[in-house]
Amino acid sequence: MTILYQSDDLVAVNKPHGLLVHRSSIAEDAAEFAVQLLRNQLGQRVYPVHRLDRKTGGVLLFALNEAANAAVQGLFAAGEVEKTYLAIVRGYTPDELRIDYPLRREDGVLQDARTDLKTLQRTEIDLPFGKHPTSRYSLVELRPTTGRMHQLRKHMAHVLHPIIGDRPHGCNKQNRLFKEHFTMTTMLLHASQLRFRHPFTGETISIAAPVQPEFERMMGELFERRAKGLSSRGA
Repeated sequence: MTILYQSDDLVAVNKPHGLLVHRSSIAEDAAEFAVQLLRNQLGQRVYPVHRLDRKTGGVLLFALNEAANAAVQGLFAAGEVEKTYLAIVRGYTPDELRIDYPLRREDGVLQDARTDLKTLQRTEIDLPFGKHPTSRYSLVELRPTTGRMHQLRKHMAHVLHPIIGDRPHGCNKQNRLFKEHFTMTTMLLHASQLRFRHPFTGETISIAAPVQPEFERMMGELFERRAKGLSSRGA
């Protein structure tokens, strides 16, 4: 895996879409895991300090010792890690939006959940969908200020701009359209950046990950070669 950052205490990689962070009983088909791959790559034990969904690519942070693991997990729990994601979603999103919508855990407990959205690009392409002669999509930057399970996926579905390739929270008709027309089965959600203060040195750490090849391909298909109408905003 591509290493994005490494120190005596921490290491970050650019996790590919489709790779589990660690072994899970709900995905018994998987033979490889990020923890195992990185352990073998570095020749030492590694500790995942946070999680990314299997279908999400991007920055994945590990600790290299137990002290760093506890300290950085504490930063995540306290909301002291700034997380930035990129996503391609259905429809034209507003320029900016704060999504403040509580989410229910599997045990029924309702938790506060907030996500800040910023639209980076919009596109309309010559691809019929349903009764519409064209299809509209947006490239958005998402900043979750809470860390709930599947928060971004559920929040985007809630505001009727589901992430392309998401199941079960997304639009199955759109997912089928992308599979048939673009041969694309990846979920278009990418963890692009983590930013935090190192718990031992106080140094500000900013780790960025370029998008994975399939995400990059779809950006080209939707926002470059196939764009019929396009508006852009700076990141």
